[in-house]
Amino acid sequence: MEDIKQLIEKAGNAVKKSKHLVAFTGAGISVESGIPSFRGKDGLWSRYDPKYVEIDYFKKYPEECWPVLFEIFYSQMLKARPNKAHEVLARWENQGLLKAVITQNIDNLHQEAGNQNVIEYHGNSRTLECLKCHSVKTATQAILGEIPPRCHCGGVLKPSFVFFGEEIPHQAAMAAVQEASLCDVMLVIGTTGSVMPANMIPVYASRAGAFIIEINPEPGEFTYNIVDLFLPLKAGEALTSIENYINQSAG
Repeated sequence: MEDIKQLIEKAGNAVKKSKHLVAFTGAGISVESGIPSFRGKDGLWSRYDPKYVEIDYFKKYPEECWPVLFEIFYSQMLKARPNKAHEVLARWENQGLLKAVITQNIDNLHQEAGNQNVIEYHGNSRTLECLKCHSVKTATQAILGEIPPRCHCGGVLKPSFVFFGEEIPHQAAMAAVQEASLCDVMLVIGTTGSVMPANMIPVYASRAGAFIIEINPEPGEFTYNIVDLFLPLKAGEALTSIENYINQSAG
């Protein structure tokens, strides 16, 4: 069994030599920003009924759903700031090393850290769409001061992320598949790999011949199937260590 230092060096060498590096991120990368993950024994779905983010249920009972949506998605996300993991990925893109981030997250933290090419597979919480006139609003404190928030036309506003029962945005789905097919190294960070169809993206990358590096404190669905190198660490610690190794080996 290789020790962590050896694994960091292997990951660092793969990242450094990559021609088209892509990151695929899940809720685990944002845990260090104070946003709880959805799955696992302490995940949000162990405390809340997922029906509140089912599109049909939301359309029928928005007044019942919105207090839960606010508590889960806005009370903490509005205060959250990018952590070390987000910052490393932003620096790598700025340096030309990282080509794209495909994220399942809806917290906007990759963009706040400075990443430009972010494919939001499940949409984003920063905007709200009116179910009546389809106008789009920014999710400000003022708009969220009324629950459920309403449009100027009187319609109920829905968060612009994908609810259960909704399709993945076509443009994001196509862009994610394209990046997966182009990449030679993929960083899979903070995801259990249990959410369909997002969990097919690393599979496509692996099938196309990419070297898959997984960063997660615990093994997930990908670990023993498509992963070439597994780092059992938190995202911030792993990415900071890889960045330090790359910087030191370049000196």
